[in-house]
Amino acid sequence: MFELVQDTVNYIKDKTNFSPEYGIILGSGLGNFTEDITIEFTLPYSEIPNFPVSTVHGHKGALIFGAIGDKKVMAMAGRFHFYEGYDMKQVTFPVRVMKHLGISKLIVSNASGGVNSDYEVGSVVIIKDHINMFPEHPLRGKNDERFGPRFLNMNEAYNKSMIAKAKAIAKENNITVFDGVYLGLQGPTFETFAEYKMVKILGADCVGMSTVPEVIVARHMDIECFGLSVITDMGDVETAMEDVSHEEVLKAAAKAEPHVRKLIRELIMQF
Repeated sequence: MFELVQDTVNYIKDKTNFSPEYGIILGSGLGNFTEDITIEFTLPYSEIPNFPVSTVHGHKGALIFGAIGDKKVMAMAGRFHFYEGYDMKQVTFPVRVMKHLGISKLIVSNASGGVNSDYEVGSVVIIKDHINMFPEHPLRGKNDERFGPRFLNMNEAYNKSMIAKAKAIAKENNITVFDGVYLGLQGPTFETFAEYKMVKILGADCVGMSTVPEVIVARHMDIECFGLSVITDMGDVETAMEDVSHEEVLKAAAKAEPHVRKLIRELIMQF
């Protein structure tokens, strides 16, 4: 794995000669954040050695390199999911590459289903912690100390200082945000009503099919993480689930996108 990462990193460096501070993973319906980046380079996943290719509608499939204010960033316009058939090492491979290109901070966004009755469709949730319910762990197998330790302390999966700063930015800009615990499941099916109830019983506020593997691998390499969820459907009432589809998820994410974009943009410029 280490050699594959270096191979990919060397290819990207040859193409861009770019050293980012921030990595950004853009979730479903949030790909237009790239409009806020002063873009210097764009590399399609299909051209990058060892990279998977996103197969999900709403995920563009390219690495974007540029600036937000005076901060150098690289963004994944489209992520990879375990449910697409990739193993966890493939899903998280781009995070390894980001680290070895120079990032020290990672921002992840996703669309998720809400079970906290304070939420509604379109709510923006700052992830304060997560519960990993994926059937495969991204650090399973022989550990390579060049990446990080065998046994990883996850007591601060999401950086508390970044969370505090984001909440302050939201308050200054009259953006309503919640915080909550995100639970990761494999997918690709949306949850049954019984499964939504399970999510709530387990102590989570929202549920989705991504983010957790990337954050685990980022923390393995000592990258500071910040996560945002857009609530695109509610599973607290059985009748509310009748119209849930991928198209509805994208629509709901698009409505919240202006707030999410402003929050992420200001966080990067100010932190």
